[in-house]
Amino acid sequence: MSAPLAYHLTWTTYGTWLPGDERGWLTRNANEIHRGDREWQQQAVQNLKQDAFVLNDAQREIVRETIVTHCEFRRWKLHALNVRTNHVHLVVTADTAPERVMDQFKAWCSRRLNERSENRERWWTRHGSTRWINDEAYLANAIRYVNERQ
Repeated sequence: MSAPLAYHLTWTTYGTWLPGDERGWLTRNANEIHRGDREWQQQAVQNLKQDAFVLNDAQREIVRETIVTHCEFRRWKLHALNVRTNHVHLVVTADTAPERVMDQFKAWCSRRLNERSENRERWWTRHGSTRWINDEAYLANAIRYVNERQ
């Protein structure tokens, strides 16, 4: 299989989209979508290591700047970026596996947020969504989704 054109990456802020959430969630192993389950959600809330939070405008700008700068440094092509209060969406072409790309973004954003904002142990959920984009039509749709549908 050839290298993908790009990746569509998404991750959420810590504690804002937990297992049991009525918007749905994926199980780790089965990759099945589940819908609202109040008991699961209550258990997930009890297991949080710190309070859930949303990014304010200043923190969103720090995240945006950090991702743009990291792409420039790594010579990755950033096609689209949308930093929301409780999640980040982006489309990027990189020469590295998507999980590693997302991990780098999350790590650098955490560093910058801790330097310039409050100091938190956890800013983000453990993983996120990493979708491979293998054709031009999907790339155009992913860019449009990130830029216009958030």
